[in-house]
Amino acid sequence: MGTAHLLSIHVHPVKAFRGQEPRTAVVEPWGLAGDRRWALIDDGGKVVTQRQQPRLALAAAELLPGGGVRLSAPGLQPLTVSVPEPVGTVSLQIFRDKVEGVLADDAAHAWCSAHVGADVRLVHMDDPATRRAVNPEYALPGETVAFADGFPLLAAATASLDALNALIARGEHAEEGPLPMNRFRPNLVVAGTEAWAEDGWSRLVVGEVEFRVAKPCGRCVVTTTDQGTAERGREPLLTLARHRRLGGKPVFGQNLVPLSRGTIAVGDPVRVVS
Repeated sequence: MGTAHLLSIHVHPVKAFRGQEPRTAVVEPWGLAGDRRWALIDDGGKVVTQRQQPRLALAAAELLPGGGVRLSAPGLQPLTVSVPEPVGTVSLQIFRDKVEGVLADDAAHAWCSAHVGADVRLVHMDDPATRRAVNPEYALPGETVAFADGFPLLAAATASLDALNALIARGEHAEEGPLPMNRFRPNLVVAGTEAWAEDGWSRLVVGEVEFRVAKPCGRCVVTTTDQGTAERGREPLLTLARHRRLGGKPVFGQNLVPLSRGTIAVGDPVRVVS
């Protein structure tokens, strides 16, 4: 089995877009630096994700120095978007949370709308230290998050994915497997553990940075979306619902909250401290 270690790091600058795999990342209180600081909203101010628009899987966002992003997608010229000046904010809704954000420029809105095929606007979270609190049911006082679904980071284990794929292979939709890890859009991928070892995690240290485990991650239809084609199937939700269910929701991976700042790197040891 070997020693548990950080196999890969994933940063998604724009929520729901394809991300990047840096070798190192800075851990901030609200997540990895640059992760999900941008999001799309519809005409009603609701955040748009692959739940509503699976085509977002085909768009990519590259994080630029200073926090801007370079957007690319099939059939569109790449577009560089700078961090907007915080001259005013717009209200938006991400799940149950009402949050303030700063609109990008019109060129960004037009580019994103052309890719999605519907009117959307690109929004930047200017101050993740104050804009959005982590769900108080699972949070400690003062914990915040950017545009991630609910928590600053998501970790997943390769051994658990292997175990899940083995279950899928025995099911009625075996042809959909094996599934890659990108279906689950984690920030941290951990190798060298037993399958489902994350069920027992409470606190982790990755390199020199400590995290607390907030809760298992409930999974949605995004996991059924092929991140390379944007086509949807039945798995892994069907198998997770049968074998990995908690509180009525299929679960995979663990939501993390940083307890310290620092830099992590691929290959760092991962230690379970409680």
